[in-house]
Amino acid sequence: MYVCLCEAITDKQIRNVARKYHVTSLKGLRQILPVGRECGKCIRQTREILQEELRHLEEQCIEHVA
Repeated sequence: MYVCLCEAITDKQIRNVARKYHVTSLKGLRQILPVGRECGKCIRQTREILQEELRHLEEQCIEHVA
C-alpha cells in the first residue's frame, strides 16, 4: 500500500529499509527514503509502520536469546 503518495513510497519499502539498515527513527528513515518531504500527510502512518517493525525486530531478538 502506498504511504507517501507524493514520493510513491510503500509500506513495504519502509519496512525493508527499517530491517536492512536497522533504522530506529523517522529521521534515520528520511536519510534513506524521501518520505514526508512534500506535504507531510504520511508522517503519522510512517511512524506507526516504523514502530511496528521495531517491535517485530525486538521480538525476534528476544526469541533468539531465549
